Amino acid sequence: MSTSASFDEREEGLELRPKFDPSGLLTCVATDAATGEVLMVAHMNDEALRRTIASGEAWYFSRSRNALWRKGETSGHTQRVVEMRLDCDQDAVWLRVEQTDAACHTGRRSCFYRKVDAGEGVPRLTFVDADRLVDPAKVYGKPA
Repeated sequence: MSTSASFDEREEGLELRPKFDPSGLLTCVATDAATGEVLMVAHMNDEALRRTIASGEAWYFSRSRNALWRKGETSGHTQRVVEMRLDCDQDAVWLRVEQTDAACHTGRRSCFYRKVDAGEGVPRLTFVDADRLVDPAKVYGKPA
C-alpha cells in the first residue's frame, strides 16, 4: 500500500493509497452487512488495515490503550468483513461486517444506543435499541 499520492491518484485511481491523519490513523465505521445498522466507529492504523485485509476479520487501533486489537479477541464477539470501502480521499474506512453478538463493550448490539432529543431547553439523551445482549461484567470481567 502506498500512502503518498496526488489528488487525482487518491480520488480517481484504483490503487489503495490510505491517507492517515497526523496520528497515523483512519476513522473506520462498521455496519451490519445485512441490515445496514451502524455498529461502531473506531480507528485503524496501517497495521490494523493490513491485518483486516489479510485476515477478513476486523482489526482496530485503540487510542486509549495505544494498542492494536482484533474485534472479539476478548469477548468472542467478532466481525467478519463482508466488504471494505474507502471514502473518496481514502482517509476513512467503511466495513460491512457480519457481527457475532454485541458490537459494543457495554453489551449492546450497537455503540449507538442513545439519541439526542432537543425537546424543551437543554438537549438530552434517550435510550433507543438499548437492550443488552450480554453482560459486560461476565464478558470482560469488569462493568462497562
